[in-house]
Amino acid sequence: MKLIHAARTDVGMIRSGNEDNFTVDASPSRGIFIVADGMGGHAAGEVASEMAVQIVQRELAGVKSLDNDDVVKLVSAALKRANRAIHDRTLTEVDKQGMGTTASVLLLSGGRYLIGQVGDSRVYLLRDGSFAQLTKDHSYVQEQVDAGFLTPEQARYHPYSNVITRCVGAGQDVEPDIYRGEVRAGDIYLVASDGLTGMVDDRRLAQLLASRAEPDRKVQALISEANGRGGLDNITAIIVQVLETDPASGDPNLTTESRSVG
Repeated sequence: MKLIHAARTDVGMIRSGNEDNFTVDASPSRGIFIVADGMGGHAAGEVASEMAVQIVQRELAGVKSLDNDDVVKLVSAALKRANRAIHDRTLTEVDKQGMGTTASVLLLSGGRYLIGQVGDSRVYLLRDGSFAQLTKDHSYVQEQVDAGFLTPEQARYHPYSNVITRCVGAGQDVEPDIYRGEVRAGDIYLVASDGLTGMVDDRRLAQLLASRAEPDRKVQALISEANGRGGLDNITAIIVQVLETDPASGDPNLTTESRSVG
């Protein structure tokens, strides 16, 4: 599999600290991309999101193929292990009480993708000019949309738009959502915290992703767009562009990364 990718996190225009975390673990045969958006006072959100990405990355480091159902169990178990570790810490450290984090985990390998999802960070796909959100938010407003009480546009500007209904670390257990699908050459995946998606609508996200720029320039443009619209939250984005899906044709020098924490 030939991938080019870039990742960046930014504090935004309002917050004094950054509670987002991300990680990228890519080789010629597969890629693991994780975004976590923490919550909790006294920098506890930063601790929770860092724990989530580190634990999930460690648990999934040995994944080579997405072809069997065992990897579904493995991704779910990795998120549950992170949940238990974070929750246990909230019970033993007073200043960590109430901390938790979202987690969006994208795995790409051998012509397939698999996503593990908790919270309201998101994974999108731009394919052949069509832009789609692959994940569904675990949020109050999403529940209201599903029930028919709000339109997606009303949900975007609702005062409770940042209230999530499921996160990693809030309780003794958590049930991640799992999504699977086919990867095609030319696909562009975006993994992002709501500091980006809450500020920049899908139409504009699609326009920026569709540009001819390299992934690192696209990530910078996404961050700038969110900050230009107010930058009300921390902003994290990972862009992954699929050049080829045939693992036998991989050039190990072609899987590249641009990483910034500016």
